[in-house]
Amino acid sequence: MSRRVTEKDLLRWSEALAGIARTGLGFTQNPYEAERFDEILHIAADIGVAAGRDYDVEELVEEWMKHVGRGVPGYQTPKVGIGAVVTNDEGELLLIQRADSGVWLYPTGWADVGYSPAEVAVKEVFEETGIVCVPERLIAVIDGLQAGFSRIPLYSLVFLCRAVGGELRAHPQECTGVGWFREDALPEPIAARDRWPEVFAAARGETTEVSFDPPRDPVWRGE
Repeated sequence: MSRRVTEKDLLRWSEALAGIARTGLGFTQNPYEAERFDEILHIAADIGVAAGRDYDVEELVEEWMKHVGRGVPGYQTPKVGIGAVVTNDEGELLLIQRADSGVWLYPTGWADVGYSPAEVAVKEVFEETGIVCVPERLIAVIDGLQAGFSRIPLYSLVFLCRAVGGELRAHPQECTGVGWFREDALPEPIAARDRWPEVFAAARGETTEVSFDPPRDPVWRGE
């Protein structure tokens, strides 16, 4: 049975084709193959622009080409983000209001070279909120494109953390607000409202399994 193609589908297909093309350009020594990969990259850009990417085709190709390397460094993989669900003794969660979108979310940031994922979680929480925390366990691994909250290939690793000190303050550039919130008093607008019950359940220790996106059936084409 056919289904309607969505903007999320187009973005996923665009980024997948672009990844294949950039990886090919990074590994091939054959000029004819390089021409074919360049053509695939332009097709991927056509799809991406049609899906709403804020570029024209040549600008998007140029942006993608900035990340083409040689050999293994040129193999394209998703970026990695780190999220921290921080709880306190009152069962509240630490949330920030992002300066770029105005949306409330748990502290999050890009994975930094030289830090472990858990170390990034501690660093991001302190930088964005002034709170010192201890990571306790991984609670989710999320494909940002599949979940629909990212327009670039992104895996998000989310840690459950416990606050152990610090003083609440918002980062002056990254956050316009910061605070502790109960499940029945979440601020607006908040990201992915339907997911917060499972986040609070994990914080209360009701769930211990790591949440992840199950494989589609068939893989890649399935829904």
